[in-house]
Amino acid sequence: MQTYLYLLIAVVFETFGSSCLQASQQFTRFWPSVGVIVGFGAAFWFFTLVLKVLPLGVTYALWSGIGMVLIALSGWVLFGQKLDLAATFGIGLIIAGIVVINLFSNSSTH
Repeated sequence: MQTYLYLLIAVVFETFGSSCLQASQQFTRFWPSVGVIVGFGAAFWFFTLVLKVLPLGVTYALWSGIGMVLIALSGWVLFGQKLDLAATFGIGLIIAGIVVINLFSNSSTH
């Protein structure tokens, strides 16, 4: 369970770093630029802790899937970016894939 907590923390830091990347306006704003470095640095550190237990393919699939969902929500909430029906449907498929991996794959257990 601790492994999945580390994965979630990694994804939250990655979401923070990506949101700061948008807010940095191509690294022209100091504090958001610092947030990019802190966010991605912490995200990758927690990601390495997860890789001690889970295989790379499963870890990356979960990391990127959960991250895409959180980034889409972040873009919508923080930056007013709209999602059309196709994007919403695609995000739903990503969530379904995450559920399938966690419920049915023996690769995701440790």
